[in-house]
Amino acid sequence: MKFSKIILLLFILISPANANTIYNLIKIPNLEIYKNKSINGIKYLKAVKTFQVGIRNNNVTCFNSSVQTIDEKFNLIEKNFNKYSSDFLEKINLKYIVLCENLSVSEIDAGGIPNHKMKTLIINIKFKKDHFERILHHEVFHLINESFKKLFSDDDWKDINSKKFSYAECSTCSNRLNLSLLKETEGFLTEYSMSTPSEDMAEVFSFLITDKESIENKALKDPILEKKISYIKKNLLKIDQGFKF
Repeated sequence: MKFSKIILLLFILISPANANTIYNLIKIPNLEIYKNKSINGIKYLKAVKTFQVGIRNNNVTCFNSSVQTIDEKFNLIEKNFNKYSSDFLEKINLKYIVLCENLSVSEIDAGGIPNHKMKTLIINIKFKKDHFERILHHEVFHLINESFKKLFSDDDWKDINSKKFSYAECSTCSNRLNLSLLKETEGFLTEYSMSTPSEDMAEVFSFLITDKESIENKALKDPILEKKISYIKKNLLKIDQGFKF
């Protein structure tokens, strides 16, 4: 009986300690470890309560999911992130995946939120089923972009487009939101691609990882899209010569 009490006491003491350690590392409260070991070094964390981070008009909010809900999605999530080697993840500064649901930024729904400085990517596990896998890679590209801004220049990207086209000022101030693959691409894979250069690049990258054959076929009749695909591939190989699409 005394031995059992000691174990229980240790558990009570260790759990807050782990939570505090996580907070000190990535500055997100109310998290605990879901899976600590993976083939590429990613550590998966889950929200145990709703958390909110950020300042005033840039608040990030996400709600905790049941263990059952996470378990149902986890194999799919891990399968997608296992496409990246540990060396590549280190180069783009990604180490922690936070799993939660109903993620929003300033009350705008989001599929994921990357934080390059904290080596963290928050994932909304309840994001739209049709686009869920692709959004994981879309958000990975934003970390790539942050780590290698010179390789993925907005100005260089804009030069690929028709001179008549203009992006919006920001992704959240645009009504170009649809993530479905367009039948007629005309240089853009989705409506959301037309919001900003970085979102356009992220969309091309995400399709290259999840549906390469479809967009390469579309590029055969779309010279602008062909140039965009070539641009992403060429510069990814500068980061990692062994990168596989």
